[in-house]
Amino acid sequence: MTNSTDTLTTLVSSTCAQAVAEAEGISAAHIPLGKVYLVGAGPGDPGLLTLKGKGLLECADVVVYDALVSPQILAMINPQAEQINVGKRRGRHSRLQDETTQLLIHKAHTHAIVVRLKGGDPFVFGRGGEEMADLVKAGVPVEVVPGVTSGIAAPAYAGIPLTHRSYSSSVTFVTGHEAAGKYRPKINWSSIAQGSETIVIYMGLHNLSHIVAELCGAGLSDQTPVALIRWGTRPEQEELVGTLGTIVAQVAAAQFEAPAIAVVGDVIKLKSVLERPH
Repeated sequence: MTNSTDTLTTLVSSTCAQAVAEAEGISAAHIPLGKVYLVGAGPGDPGLLTLKGKGLLECADVVVYDALVSPQILAMINPQAEQINVGKRRGRHSRLQDETTQLLIHKAHTHAIVVRLKGGDPFVFGRGGEEMADLVKAGVPVEVVPGVTSGIAAPAYAGIPLTHRSYSSSVTFVTGHEAAGKYRPKINWSSIAQGSETIVIYMGLHNLSHIVAELCGAGLSDQTPVALIRWGTRPEQEELVGTLGTIVAQVAAAQFEAPAIAVVGDVIKLKSVLERPH
């Protein structure tokens, strides 16, 4: 005897798969056996999730998600979907990257719609390119659904425009946490310091003292403004503003912790004028 709940789940999944396929111009008769969608969840505010991303969450058979995806966005997932947390936080990695990729490949062979839900944007320091390459190599249909990256959204919510005609006409996005064994062993902080008027640093809090020393050694003044934004766009957003000369001590004094985005540059001077009311 077929369980009524299982039947309903199958019908919902089938209907969703057909709707997604039709939206992409694929006839119902040619729906792939399984497809992985690399979906950017944005920085946390559920209002910043794209409509396409929300629709896929509501239709998903399986959602494989990261640690930094907000609870409000996780609440949008189809309640019948299998949900798997593969979140990576410093010192608390749930799965190795290769294990996550193999999991996606396996689920794509047994389910129609597999969503890989990643904080921010999958292709901006989100390992989306690596995962997509492995899926393509394995013959798994895959598509990326961009998200709003925290490096843009968090400063905006803090009242910091990354460019401004009076302060900055260039911006560089850089990771402060490099992978072991990567193709290039060291970020050229000197080139970044000299080549960009605004610097946005992802995952840099644990290496902040080293980054500050590198930027000052490259010629930036220790009076250069710095802003740290923790849990950007969420209700619990926190900010810490200082200079290259003071920020390391301020972090220690305030016990300011990751996850946080760092912004370096004179655009931070606009914060007092443009910041959102609390």
